[in-house]
Amino acid sequence: MAIISNFVIFVCKYRAIVLPYRRLGAGKYGRNNAEQRELQKITIQYQSQYRMTIQQVTQNKKQYLDLLLLGDEQESMIDRYLDSGDMFALYDEELKAVCVVAHIDKGVCELKNIAVYQHSHRQGYGKALISYISTFYKDKYNTMLVGTGETPSVLAFYKRCGFALSHRVKNFFTDNYDHLIFEEGVQLVDMIYLTKELR
Repeated sequence: MAIISNFVIFVCKYRAIVLPYRRLGAGKYGRNNAEQRELQKITIQYQSQYRMTIQQVTQNKKQYLDLLLLGDEQESMIDRYLDSGDMFALYDEELKAVCVVAHIDKGVCELKNIAVYQHSHRQGYGKALISYISTFYKDKYNTMLVGTGETPSVLAFYKRCGFALSHRVKNFFTDNYDHLIFEEGVQLVDMIYLTKELR
């Protein structure tokens, strides 16, 4: 269970169920100082034997560089959004995944980087992190963007997380990276953008 602003999130078998939350004596939606602290470290408990925490990272973000480079393999590109973006880290006993979300304009944010350690793939961590940030930002933004390469498995993952194809930016990877990038045998050339409605 996790308390996020005025919602409670239950995660069972990696599916998030969002319900209104109210704490007696703590205002309309229970927004007291204790809950504000919980926004910095939120516990998601699913099944009986698993326990995940998602923590907002506000300092020393570069300590997660090895993981960030799995999601965006050029450090100079990460530097463009890391300081100004909001960063979150997911732990399940140990660090499993991180993501960075950046403000784009009124009503729009962008998921700039999301990465899960390879030994922890296909365990629901990426999907849980996207579920969390979608709820975290729903009162602030209408739409979340994400840009990625034209890799079928990655596009399928985002679609399972509620994103839909939007548009592409021609030659983004070849114009902005200092080396050729390949994923699953496919050279990344265009940036494929997807959108998710948060409200």
